[in-house]
Amino acid sequence: MDRVTVSDSTRRRPLGYAMSGLLPVAVLLTGCGSAVTGHPVAATPTTGRHVDAALSTLLPDSARFPATYSVVVLPAEAAAQAAGDLTGVGRGATVKPDVCTPPEQRFGPDQTAIAVGTDNDTRATITVELTRTDQALSTLRGQLQRCEKMQVTRAGAMTNVTTQLDPPPPIDADDSLALRRTVEPDVAGIRLTQSMQTLTAQVGDVRIAVTYMSFSDAKPDTAALDELFTTTVQQVKKR
Repeated sequence: MDRVTVSDSTRRRPLGYAMSGLLPVAVLLTGCGSAVTGHPVAATPTTGRHVDAALSTLLPDSARFPATYSVVVLPAEAAAQAAGDLTGVGRGATVKPDVCTPPEQRFGPDQTAIAVGTDNDTRATITVELTRTDQALSTLRGQLQRCEKMQVTRAGAMTNVTTQLDPPPPIDADDSLALRRTVEPDVAGIRLTQSMQTLTAQVGDVRIAVTYMSFSDAKPDTAALDELFTTTVQQVKKR
C-alpha cells in the first residue's frame, strides 16, 4: 500500500499550536510610552476550505474493507450512538472532569456519516467516521492532552476512559493525530474492556476518523486500519 507523506511545510511547524499563539500580556505603545495590561487569550484555530461533496459520498465502499468484515452505513440515530461509543461518552453522560466532555457533534444530513465493518469471528469492528466541523484538529488535540483519564457516568453506570496520544500518522492532510483509548466499566467482577486505536485527519471542514475496536486482547488489524484511513483521506482530498 502506498503511503502519502506530509509535506515539508507541515513538518516544520509543530502540530497542535495556532500560528498566532497567545495575545501578549502587555503591548508597548511606542507612541505614548505606556503599556496596556491584560490576560493572555488563546487563539481558536478554525478550519480552512469547505469540501463541497456530501459526506455520504466520501465514505469508502464495502470493497475497500477487508473481506472478513461485513459493512453497513449507519442511519442518523445509529450514527449518534456509534459516535458516543467511539469517544467513550454516550449521549446524556456526565464527564469528570467536565472540561473533558467531547464537543457537541451534529447528526443528520451531511453532518456525520459513518460506515462500520464487523468481523463476526473476532468481534472486532473498523469504523470510518466523517464529520463536518468548524474547528481545527489542534483544538481536539489540546483537549486530549489534558484529558488522559476521565470518568463517565450514564444511567447510573460508571466507566473509566483512558486516552493516549501516539505520534501522528504521516498523511497528506491539513493535520493528523493518532490515539489509543480504553473504556473500562467501574463494576466489580466485570472485565469487559473496550479497546480502540484511532487515526484521525482533517481536510478543510471534514474530519476523518478511522477506528479499530475490539473487546479482546488480540492484536489490532493495523494494516486494515492504515489502508482504510489512507484511502478515505485521499478520497476526501480529491473533492
